[in-house]
Amino acid sequence: MADLEILVSTTEPDVPLPRYSHPGDAGADITTRIDVQLAPGERATVPTGLRIALPAGYAAFVHPRSGLAARHGVTVVNAPGTVDAGYRGEIAVTLLNTDAHEPVTLARGDRIAQLVIQRVELAEFVAVEDLPGSHRGEGGFGSTGVATAEAPA
Repeated sequence: MADLEILVSTTEPDVPLPRYSHPGDAGADITTRIDVQLAPGERATVPTGLRIALPAGYAAFVHPRSGLAARHGVTVVNAPGTVDAGYRGEIAVTLLNTDAHEPVTLARGDRIAQLVIQRVELAEFVAVEDLPGSHRGEGGFGSTGVATAEAPA
C-alpha cells in the first residue's frame, strides 16, 4: 500500500506509469517514449511522456538505473535530476553513454531511470557574520582521512 498518491498524466495513452519493480524499492522505473541511439560519449535528453503533480513539500529525483550503468555505461548526466513540486511539464532525462567504444540503442518503452519521491524541507536562509564551529570546519573535497603536516593520520 502506498504512503503517498502522485497524480500522473501521460503525453500518449500507451506511456507506462512509473512502476516499482520489487516491494520495498525506493525508485520507480520510468521509460523512454522514443527510440534513441547514443554513440560513445554522446548525451541526449530523452522524453518520458510523464507529467506529475507533486504535493507541496515533496520533490521527485531522477536517478540512474544501476543495470543500465553496469551493462552499457549509461548514466544520468545531472544525477539526480530534480523535479520540483510546481513543475507540470513532461519529465525528460539527460542520458550519457560513458562507454568509449560501443553505442547504446534504447527502444521506446525501455526503462531508462528511476524516480524517487522524497519529502523536502523549505529553508529560510539567514545571513550572519560568522558561522558556528563544527568538528569538520572548512575541510572540503577529499579532506576526510587525509593526513596534513599539522595533523598526522
